[in-house]
Amino acid sequence: MRPRELRFKSWDGIELFYRAWLPDEPPKRAILLFHRGHEHSGRWQETVEALRLDGFAVFAWDQRGHGRSPGERGSAPNFAAIVKDADVFARHICECHGVATQDVVAIGYSVGAVVAAAWVHDFAPRLRALVLATPAFRVKLYVPLAVPALRVINKLRPSATVTSYVKPRMLTHDAAEARAYQDDTLIFRQIPVKILLDLHDTSTRLLSDAAAITVPTLILAASSDWVVKLSAQREFFRKLGSPIKQFEMLDGFHHAVFHERDRAVVIGKIRGFIIDSFSRPWHHNGLLESDKGSFTRTEYDLLRAPAGSRWAIIRRGLKIGGRFSQGIHLGWQSGFDSGLTLDYVYENQPHGRGGFAPLGQAIDYFYLNSIGWRGIRVRRDNLQRALRDCIAENHRAGRPVRILDIASGPGRYVLETIKATEVPSSAVLRDYQPANLDAARRLCESLGLREVTIEPGDAFDRASYASMSPRPTIAIASGLYELIPDNDRVLRSLRGIADAMEEGGRLIYTNQPWHPQVEFIARVLTNREGHPWIMRRRSQAEMDELVRVAGFEKVSQDIDRWGIFTVSVARRVPS
Repeated sequence: MRPRELRFKSWDGIELFYRAWLPDEPPKRAILLFHRGHEHSGRWQETVEALRLDGFAVFAWDQRGHGRSPGERGSAPNFAAIVKDADVFARHICECHGVATQDVVAIGYSVGAVVAAAWVHDFAPRLRALVLATPAFRVKLYVPLAVPALRVINKLRPSATVTSYVKPRMLTHDAAEARAYQDDTLIFRQIPVKILLDLHDTSTRLLSDAAAITVPTLILAASSDWVVKLSAQREFFRKLGSPIKQFEMLDGFHHAVFHERDRAVVIGKIRGFIIDSFSRPWHHNGLLESDKGSFTRTEYDLLRAPAGSRWAIIRRGLKIGGRFSQGIHLGWQSGFDSGLTLDYVYENQPHGRGGFAPLGQAIDYFYLNSIGWRGIRVRRDNLQRALRDCIAENHRAGRPVRILDIASGPGRYVLETIKATEVPSSAVLRDYQPANLDAARRLCESLGLREVTIEPGDAFDRASYASMSPRPTIAIASGLYELIPDNDRVLRSLRGIADAMEEGGRLIYTNQPWHPQVEFIARVLTNREGHPWIMRRRSQAEMDELVRVAGFEKVSQDIDRWGIFTVSVARRVPS
């Protein structure tokens, strides 16, 4: 079986290499292969031939910095960039070869398995099945305090690399395969420290939130693995939210299970799992009912329970901080989730208060650089980019640009984007808080924008959308649904947007699938109503399902490098 050698353009314009093993007839099903760290797509040749799955097309890509893809060996801007490459690759395959996402199986190997798991968690593709072979959720570093030491090295030398200690004989018992690994000129041994740390941090997030993954999943573990820890693989499997999941221990195997002496056993298990997966109808596993019973609902209920004295002390400390820090003071005054607070966070200029301005400015600096607010600013950048792209797409197609923001707050990013694009545009900005509407009017006037209507509105009143004329071609729901725990209200809002929009219009929506400070926020901070700011997280799969049921099809997504906030674009499909 000779593969075709092809390339696809990823999200930042880089062209990545991939191999395609195609059947004689147009394929209806596909397998995507994610290689190990250090390796490349050519190492999959024997596996593809051994799988013998009739009618399947098989595609294997070289991650950036690997094999025949460009880039510094093993490197990338960050691990999240690799995960986004995976999403672009999958979309490219489905579009070019006419395969539906629910007829795709992903097979990830070692570091590639972590990439595949992060892709499924963060981007929620509607896959048929997922296979994770010796996933590298925890690499065995063998040096005490290795991770803290690597963090210091990364601070001092961001371009630093380390050399892998793994010898070919530690990967496989097959001497011929060990020699082939040693002699392969496309395999390298260096690892950028920043990618190694990102792998660790991404894996930590996946281990804590594996319940968000509901795709049928097979995990293959090697009992004599010198490279990665079995305990992390077991923990991931235990927390995995997939109703159909298998954990197979390969006795006596080293880490490189696809190149071990008894690799036919591995092929047999994967082949059987894939065939079984296609023998069952694809389904979404009741995601719409997640607000009534799910791991995020359980978390939400626990956060609503009375807080302990430790949180009261922290809350009191933050109250004192508000005497000195302008940002903290504004949060206590208007709500830490308010549009005014977000506007201040976007501005990102520390300010002190009272007679201790330098101290307050220092406190404000650390407040504004907490991981949640850093993520919010990335979300703002992603929102602006998504809006610019949607405006440009409409302009190229000769369609009018009519924007609706259903809960705009002060509307800074929308108004500044309209001003910057210089494309003829009109906009309706709605919000239920008079202070936000007043701030939006002032900003609109300062920017000299005339085709903007600013009005009070209830984002969850479906009937209020039906009377909109002319109909919006771009709608925005940003930072709103994350504040609403129940799905009925969100679905009512989304259906209202769908009622108002033209066919083919674009919906830009945000989500918060994970947050490292969700308990701190619930126990300490208050929302715009002055109540504890308790959020029920939604997995990306749950949020996307709500959007799909309302009448939209997701076409793209961005996420920050920490996996906190997503920005997605969906197309209004025919009713």
